[in-house]
Amino acid sequence: MELIDTHCHLDVPEFAADRAAVRQRCGAAGLVGIVIPAIDADGWPDLLALCADGSAVGPALYPALGLHPVYLDRHRETDIAALERMVSDRKLVAIGEIGLDYFVRELDPARQQALFEAQLEIARSTGLPVLLHVRKAHDEVLTTLRRLPVVGGIAHAFNGSLPQAQQYRDLGFKLGFGGMLTFARSTKLGRLAAQIPLESIVLETDAPDLTVAAHRGERNSPEYLPDVLAALARVRDADPGELAAFTTANARAVLALP
Repeated sequence: MELIDTHCHLDVPEFAADRAAVRQRCGAAGLVGIVIPAIDADGWPDLLALCADGSAVGPALYPALGLHPVYLDRHRETDIAALERMVSDRKLVAIGEIGLDYFVRELDPARQQALFEAQLEIARSTGLPVLLHVRKAHDEVLTTLRRLPVVGGIAHAFNGSLPQAQQYRDLGFKLGFGGMLTFARSTKLGRLAAQIPLESIVLETDAPDLTVAAHRGERNSPEYLPDVLAALARVRDADPGELAAFTTANARAVLALP
């Protein structure tokens, strides 16, 4: 059984002490790939170095570069030009993590929108998919994507409505489900995961955040991805092995992974 974590911040300091051991345990858990999206330009060099390091045992690591909407105070005016240069110089699987976040009220919506559109333009010019961060802004993101269409991508940690899911699907996007699906209280999310067509679902952890129920209160880790798979199998009343094959194929298809 092969699994791909389509959204994991393995490059952040929370993994500094045991990153190699985590990656090794991921391999033992069946992971064959981990997609690592960036959050700010200062983190790009270390992220790229981590993904290029072939000495560690475990799944392949795939880089995505972008400017996360929550960290507006970290982004500089020169970062978009720097991203354009990095995309031309490096082999990336996506532009990300990008999007809109209206949950954090102090974030400037206009500045978020401008940053989002500038990064979509890079994705459009390079033909790369995008990894979306969306909170309380699905309609605004969908409107922007219809105006500035890209080749597709993943709506990370999807928690919108079924009609919104269909709109993302129409635009070539897969929908990411992670640790929140493992909690018994996540009934709405469970219904979504049961109703959305399987060909549109991918798995993720968003580690070190949004941990699974079995590790509540602890650092999340990509090695817990099988817990997400088990939760998906439960809500869909399906065989985990078949779901693993489908979701892994979906991830490979949307991100052009080997």
